[in-house]
Amino acid sequence: MTQASVSELDERVPGRRWTVRLDAAGRGSTAVRISCSRPACPEQRLPSAAAGRAAAVAHLKAHLRAAPAPRPGAYCACRADGCHTHLPDTGRHARAEPWRCGGPVVLAVITDREGRWWKAMECCSRCAAATPGAKTAATSQAPGPQTGEEPPTPVAPGAGTPQFSDRQAAAGTGVPAPRSAPARRRPPQAKIAQRVIPHDLRPVALRDELVELGDLFRAYQQRTEPDLKLLADLHERKAQAFTAWADVSGITSLRLEARRAEQAATAARFQHQQRTGGIADSDGPAVPRLLTAPTQGDHARSVLAYVADHSPLPGSEARLLTLMLTLRTAHKGTGNLVGQDLNALGLTDPEDLVEKLTGCGWLTLPGTAGDLLASRPENPTPITIPSLVPRDGEAGPFTFGKKMRPKLSGWAQKVISDKKLRKAKASAGTRLLALTLATQTDAAGRLGPGGQGIALHALTAWVPIESGDLQHLVDQLTTADWLAETALTDTQLTGRLTERVLPLTCPLPA
Repeated sequence: MTQASVSELDERVPGRRWTVRLDAAGRGSTAVRISCSRPACPEQRLPSAAAGRAAAVAHLKAHLRAAPAPRPGAYCACRADGCHTHLPDTGRHARAEPWRCGGPVVLAVITDREGRWWKAMECCSRCAAATPGAKTAATSQAPGPQTGEEPPTPVAPGAGTPQFSDRQAAAGTGVPAPRSAPARRRPPQAKIAQRVIPHDLRPVALRDELVELGDLFRAYQQRTEPDLKLLADLHERKAQAFTAWADVSGITSLRLEARRAEQAATAARFQHQQRTGGIADSDGPAVPRLLTAPTQGDHARSVLAYVADHSPLPGSEARLLTLMLTLRTAHKGTGNLVGQDLNALGLTDPEDLVEKLTGCGWLTLPGTAGDLLASRPENPTPITIPSLVPRDGEAGPFTFGKKMRPKLSGWAQKVISDKKLRKAKASAGTRLLALTLATQTDAAGRLGPGGQGIALHALTAWVPIESGDLQHLVDQLTTADWLAETALTDTQLTGRLTERVLPLTCPLPA
């Protein structure tokens, strides 16, 4: 009997299957792409994940409508996926035998919980029932057995059929079949954070709050654009609700979930303040800063402070060149450089300055300064700063890693290569001052801690110029639309950076 069953199933055709996937289109973008395993389906690209899920579901439904009905003789397509019916059992019989499949062949649809792929396949009803989350879209119509028997002769009313005293059945009609009782369905379970909210949770106001929060979080996940202020408010409400839930139920994990919600609310509110210029209730557009995290600004200030203390040559031009070379080699003391990198700094005589740095031993080159200035991007010049090369068993002067170094170097290059600074042919001292001021503002762009201004003795330590020459550099930055509302006294510089350059700022800690 078993051999016959195996032979019969071996003759069945394999079940159809296809998959619709939703993947990210690339890094740094919200766009997504939809791919289908059917060769005739082209790839689609949509601007957001919400639009992509809607298009993927519509694509799968179109396939289901166009697909023919499940074939009664199809073999289960779920065997390769290891469904519960085909998984090996720990008992004496293995569950991979084909005769464990059973029931009519159906067209089942499966999706993951995150909504990243949807799969349709032909399998038997037993395997569909054993697969978590599977839904049956269509069922095969197996032909009934042909026994050759004649249909039963209809029985006339009154001959062996029930009769009722209040009315008589009409001639030639039978008694209608009793109406089947409707299937009793359970009410849908309310959930929040993958937790089922009990129906008997008291007080009722707490249960209503949890149900509402679950709906609000699910609605937030469908948004195309983030709203960090709204997200922070939701996490705060969740923390309060879960704390109350833990008090009435005594479940420790609920209290831990409440603490995580408090941390998430704090992080979301801080990100909102960073993007909106430090104003917690601001509804204006977020500032897309080049260095997004506060720690990145701290690393930028640490490099500026290190160069101010270890610059091998005097003057603002030597300080600017030393700073840019330090950013290029900060991780291991080595890096690559091309001539354009030096020519973009606005130096008076870059070749002479490079020769002085190599002459004092601070910089090492494989060739001459002229070779460095003539190098092209396709053939960069390797450079080495011996003082930055880590010694055996010792860490370098900086704590950031190799992935942070190009971010800081790119940020500094963006500042000193600003279009209006280049158009005004700003000097190296002006560009160094612009780079320094970008790290000494509050979140709104006002100079100094809390927007109270920068002390002149600290400013001249970072930018090596005389106090009398500072007004000229400030005027150049004001003309280049970098500074506004400036006031220079004998002790400090006050003002703010313009809105144009706010993305280049690294706000000081509040």
